[in-house]
Amino acid sequence: MNEGRLDIVGLGPGPREWMTFETQALLEQATDLVGYQAYLDRAPVSAGQRRHGSDNRVELDRARLALDLALAGGRVAVVSGGDPGIFAMAAAVFEAVETGDPRWRALTIETHPGVSAMLAAAARLGAPLGHDFVALSLSDNLKPWSAIERRLKAAAEGDFVIALYNPASKARPSLVHDAFALLRGAKPAETLVAFARAIGRPDERIELTSLGEADPAKADMSTLALIGSSRTRRIERAQGGYWVYTPRSYGEAR
Repeated sequence: MNEGRLDIVGLGPGPREWMTFETQALLEQATDLVGYQAYLDRAPVSAGQRRHGSDNRVELDRARLALDLALAGGRVAVVSGGDPGIFAMAAAVFEAVETGDPRWRALTIETHPGVSAMLAAAARLGAPLGHDFVALSLSDNLKPWSAIERRLKAAAEGDFVIALYNPASKARPSLVHDAFALLRGAKPAETLVAFARAIGRPDERIELTSLGEADPAKADMSTLALIGSSRTRRIERAQGGYWVYTPRSYGEAR
């Protein structure tokens, strides 16, 4: 078997402290780092290491490059933000393996867990993901709006807490407005909503509001939107602000 290997890692959503020890060690040991340039800029630097940065819309090309580097004997780390298995590079790597060079299947390929943006946002708020929840990406780059609309409607009707990734970008500023219009037709106006932007970074911002009062224009690609279930509630803190949580029980309080 070829000595090369490929590790798929996530840097976490923000500070170095939220990167796992395992990921830090893999990054230090890698001969090559492959990823979206903005994520590579956040990765620690090791002497002699080669870095292969690219644009954020070339996931499959990036995965194929990483696989070829590993096939040539490199110890390659494919870098994502957050967790690499959630709307990130792990799926692209395995899609490339399924449809590409048969020799790639002989490589050692491992995915390593990281801290996802929704987990960081939930921790800041308290415990909004304490009961059943759904994670959805509003990006229509790789799936049609009709699929997003169908899934969002099902999540709302199922009374899940909903974590919305990639809510808006300069290329598609209207989709988040369409999503909130759909949610307002399916959930009560008083449903809790949190906009969590750049959690863990210097420009971190959290806004807690209601579905009826929420302004979707405040969401961008650095924002994760959390929409509560009918059971999600907030607790006023003595020093100001709120904790938000969703009880593990469903129905009457214990």
